[in-house]
Amino acid sequence: MEELIITMCKGLVENPDAISVTVDEPNEEGIIVYHLHVAESDMGRVIGKEGKIAKSIRTIVRTTAIRQGLKVQVEID
Repeated sequence: MEELIITMCKGLVENPDAISVTVDEPNEEGIIVYHLHVAESDMGRVIGKEGKIAKSIRTIVRTTAIRQGLKVQVEID
């Protein structure tokens, strides 16, 4: 899942080396939280106008997780 997030974001940002993803342990509801970190200057590129790109990233990751029987959430930090 981490590689999926990184791969999607590499095409969006100017500084792909600054992309990192950290993963939290599943919480009491079984939700795994992925924290996406990008360079400050690339934050707008990953979020997009009105958050459309961020919503798309979250939708793709959530759909992939459902197929694997997981519950996930993506936070952009």
